Amino acid sequence: MSLADQNEQVQTEVVVDDSATVPTYSNFCRVTATPEEVIMDFGLNPQPFAQGRQDVKADQRIVLNFYTAKRLLTALGMTVQRHEGTFGSIELDVRRRAGTFQASHQHTQVPHPGSLIGE
Repeated sequence: MSLADQNEQVQTEVVVDDSATVPTYSNFCRVTATPEEVIMDFGLNPQPFAQGRQDVKADQRIVLNFYTAKRLLTALGMTVQRHEGTFGSIELDVRRRAGTFQASHQHTQVPHPGSLIGE
């Protein structure tokens, strides 16, 4: 058996212990970088559609080397692609999402309560 055949047969299994992991919701992420690392700050923006200055407190910071960042990029891309394949395209423009929501609910107009009395 050649060395290449032996390397193909070796499988690595990574078992992750997430029993102490605390889930955190984030609707904000800032990505910065140094020549050696990618830095991602996560936080909660309580008013994401507000005008003017918005102060967001970053609760979590994750620092990755570029190899791990590229693997994360690939994994996120595949995950989003699978989601869109199942549920449809994810629209990032909030104005288009709102327009789609309004258009899909225009046919379900609720009559004004006063218009039902005495008719």
